[in-house]
Amino acid sequence: MIFYTADLHFGHQNVLKFDNRPFADVNEMDRTLIELWNSRVSDDDDVYIVGDFAFKNEKPADWYLKQLKGKKHLIIGNHDAKTLNNPVAMSYFESVDKMKHISDGNQQICLCHFPIAEWNGFYKGHFHIYAHIHNRKDETYQFMSRCSRALNAGCMINGYMPVTFDELVKNNLVHYNKTELDKPPKRSRQDD
Repeated sequence: MIFYTADLHFGHQNVLKFDNRPFADVNEMDRTLIELWNSRVSDDDDVYIVGDFAFKNEKPADWYLKQLKGKKHLIIGNHDAKTLNNPVAMSYFESVDKMKHISDGNQQICLCHFPIAEWNGFYKGHFHIYAHIHNRKDETYQFMSRCSRALNAGCMINGYMPVTFDELVKNNLVHYNKTELDKPPKRSRQDD
């Protein structure tokens, strides 16, 4: 099975306030994130972490990674430098990419930490799974809420746990107050 998550920010005290996360402190957040992850993910599952795994963390990233089940794939976010510079942590990832295209069942998906306006396969009905904006309701949120087939993998809108593609779709429909996914836009160019 394939799961998606993002913006975990393991070890980051300030993210509690930034996201209004329901945890008393960073230790409770870290413990809960690990428990929720392992309650869903088996060792044979693939988990795509769409950026910002840990930030301003006192414990090294490998301390978290060794406790998490599954085959982990990192899509690099803007707060992953410390993780990327930790060779032990890097040994826990099956792959590390800035952007990645995958298949999940019959869906084609472009993974990138940053929300993008148009991606490879946009006119063919491919999806874009992104993060970075957390649960903010700013101009980027407004734009992405209208963006066909773009899904926010931020843990804070997905129950603080890795989710399947179908769960990601459902959670995004609720978060962005949509009743259904948009159909792919009509092709306006020869190639996309």
